[in-house]
Amino acid sequence: MPGIGPRSAERIALWMNQSRDARPLEIAAAIGAAAETIRPCAKCAFFSIGPICEICSDPARNSELLCVVEQATDILPLERTGVYRGRYHALGGRIAPLDHVGPDQLRIPELLSRIDAESPREIILALGADVEGEATANYLADLLREKSLTLTRIAQGIPAGGGLESADELTLSRALSGRRQL
Repeated sequence: MPGIGPRSAERIALWMNQSRDARPLEIAAAIGAAAETIRPCAKCAFFSIGPICEICSDPARNSELLCVVEQATDILPLERTGVYRGRYHALGGRIAPLDHVGPDQLRIPELLSRIDAESPREIILALGADVEGEATANYLADLLREKSLTLTRIAQGIPAGGGLESADELTLSRALSGRRQL
């Protein structure tokens, strides 16, 4: 599992074997249930137990703001800031020619359809500050320039070469507050 190295795995295995409170079968059942019930939201690709996630179905969210992220997991740190109350769209990756990932492998057609259907006032590109994130942002900027909306990019402050998952809430709050128009 990501983030769990050999030493941590050993500690977890020993704890599950020795602890009276471990309940390994219940943990395994919970992991199995999560794998069977959690699916991507039909609109934004965030995690959901139904066809539409809680964020997309929340009427209190600002439907005029649409924040585009690389992966569904990038939504989590943005939500933790408590600053952004709009909606999201996860692309499912970023343009990375060296990894053979082009625009046609991303959820860009779904984004364009969503923009046409929902008519957001502003699209916020919250993509990584690395080469692939910049390439993806530039590609989307070219596609969206003709639309009658404001196109912004989150402010820099996320370390170059880093992604949203490694930034703290304060950095992300400042990045969202200081976003700029493209």
